[in-house]
Amino acid sequence: MENTRDLTEHTPRSERKRRDSFGMFDGYDSCSEDTSSSSSSEESEEEVTSMPASLPIIKNNGQVYTYPDGKAGMATCEMCGMVGVRDAFYSKTKRFCSVSCSRSYSSNSKKASILARLQGKPPTKKAKVLQKQPLVAKLAAYAQYQASQQNQAKLKLGFNWGHYISSNNSVGAPVTCFKHVPMSSCWGDVAEGVRVEVPNTDSNLPTKVYWIAGIVKLAGFKALLRYEGFDNDTSHDFWCNLCVPEVHPVGWCATSGKPLVPPKSIQHKYTNWKAFLVKRLTGAKTLPPDFSTKVQESMQYPFKALMRVEVVDKTHLCRTRVAILETVIGGRLRLVYEESEDGTDDFWCHMYSPLIHPIGWSRSIGHRFKRSDVSKKQEGQIDASPELFMKVKEVDQNGEWFKDGMKLEAIDPLNLSAICVATVRKVLADGYLMIGIDGSEAADGSDWFCYHSTSPSIFPVGFCEINKIELTPPRGYTKLPFKWFDYLREVGSIAAPVKLFNKEVPNHGFRKGMKVEAVDLMEPRLVCVATVTRIVHRLLRIHFDGWEDEYDQWVDCESPDLYPAGWCQLTGYQLQPPAAQTNSRDNPTSVSKQQKKKSQQYKGHKKKRKMPVGKKPVSLSSLPMTGMLRRSFSGDEELTPPPYRTLPAQTAPEAFQPPSTSREFCPSLKTASSLQIKEELLDGDEFTFLQGVSDQESNGSGSYYIKQEP
Repeated sequence: MENTRDLTEHTPRSERKRRDSFGMFDGYDSCSEDTSSSSSSEESEEEVTSMPASLPIIKNNGQVYTYPDGKAGMATCEMCGMVGVRDAFYSKTKRFCSVSCSRSYSSNSKKASILARLQGKPPTKKAKVLQKQPLVAKLAAYAQYQASQQNQAKLKLGFNWGHYISSNNSVGAPVTCFKHVPMSSCWGDVAEGVRVEVPNTDSNLPTKVYWIAGIVKLAGFKALLRYEGFDNDTSHDFWCNLCVPEVHPVGWCATSGKPLVPPKSIQHKYTNWKAFLVKRLTGAKTLPPDFSTKVQESMQYPFKALMRVEVVDKTHLCRTRVAILETVIGGRLRLVYEESEDGTDDFWCHMYSPLIHPIGWSRSIGHRFKRSDVSKKQEGQIDASPELFMKVKEVDQNGEWFKDGMKLEAIDPLNLSAICVATVRKVLADGYLMIGIDGSEAADGSDWFCYHSTSPSIFPVGFCEINKIELTPPRGYTKLPFKWFDYLREVGSIAAPVKLFNKEVPNHGFRKGMKVEAVDLMEPRLVCVATVTRIVHRLLRIHFDGWEDEYDQWVDCESPDLYPAGWCQLTGYQLQPPAAQTNSRDNPTSVSKQQKKKSQQYKGHKKKRKMPVGKKPVSLSSLPMTGMLRRSFSGDEELTPPPYRTLPAQTAPEAFQPPSTSREFCPSLKTASSLQIKEELLDGDEFTFLQGVSDQESNGSGSYYIKQEP
């Protein structure tokens, strides 16, 4: 922050006035305070004249100067090298641009003189502290610096949520809907009408000044603000993330010694701004004094780099592997499978994801586990404590419980837009179940997946019919429309009892049409702009803006893969903007997707992958399909994602950009013979842990490119 003295050192002494208890100046042009001018150099400092407003400004090292057209009246600071108007420089000889430069020059001169004496050299009258450069070179260097700063600012800003919400007249989901994000537990203090102190951008003063603004509209962490004094004038409204360091509660400027200056556009409206603020702020609410502290505390995460966890094997959903935590960003973890030699075989998920577990979890419940070739831990690696993981509800399996072969409905983890006919394939300990999608299971069971009995992603028979959701029948089932009664009789099975399912529906606060930032679980490195398009009890239908409906995903209202608008900006994660609408015109295969007929019988297990902006969706309908396909979370195992930047554990300020896909990955389609080979490999590579039996813990590798079948 700039010291308030920087704001006033260009104002004549006769116009100086004292600031009041608000930290506010009495008038826009009376911003001044005594300038302390003392120097140890031989020159005495003197007052500078006020700057003409028409002259362009050069900024460097916190100093502000102006220069006129042409070279007349120019001076160069002998300390910092800044070029400026000669009359605005300090000292009689106009050798320095500021008091600090004069003092620094004097100090360096003394040091140089002492050093010269120690070396036996004759002392020089002046120390040469700067190699002067031509004026043109300095101006060119400054222009280049300014351009680079502007480019960096654009990269940091990223997607403009404010413009997007305003132009579409949208509503952002409130922060209180997301229990896993920073500040969710104390966001009740934030509401429309709350006043804050923010930088005043409607000012031509050379230093940063502040003014009070009120919240007009909220959308996640983003707020539409309006400066006090504009009343119903919306011309200067602006969107801001309330959790950034430059937003403060009212009173912060007074306690911090920062200037409160009214916007220049309305400076003429009132002669006594102090009285205006007293009237406006009486009875108004502001942020808690420790708001910024709470923000920082809520962004501390217990998971640290080099922790070891068990995570689902994306190439074989039925088993887990050991992975090493490489990066934490906003609670999202980049896990690298332990056997990955180059560090590219990774998996992204949130720290509260049901897909990660402490070391030893698979053995404790009887889940399949991938053996690793790594014999011992690397230096610095530790097993993550079980207390760090999301706890599941305890259940009693002694009475009536799930049994192998029972039928139910479940969200297909490889096609999250579909709820499918499914079967309980194996009952594990602690309430966990292995589920398979009817009609599309691999011969070796490698695409079974583990859901807890309380999971909001499994439903009793008839759930879709009751809630008017299209149920995806088994692949190849011809008796349509699908009827559960007929199907159960044909396969000789029974439905899982309704009372065994989780029927709790929290008051989540989501509404149809709300905007969110959502993880594309088919490409979980990406967080995208999305919309809630349907709500069924606790189930949300998420639509990725700019993409076809077939890319929608069913997620739970408490899913850790949903975030409020502004979460990416707050945590430094890159947000993927809506896909360009021209994709369908440029890519014929995409057109065929949009024109998909409603009479198409099977909609469950298509391979889908959303690509980042600039990439076109790949249609797999033209690829040959032979034999039974093994579904997995990855594409061709021979292909690896682009390299990642290596970052330390979570630090919020610097925007980290999760790598976007740099090339298309075509899934490998496996024939029946290749499946047999894979089955043999599985028998040698993995264990099925029996309850109470101890075995070797190990790990593996993979990459999170979601593989889907045509």
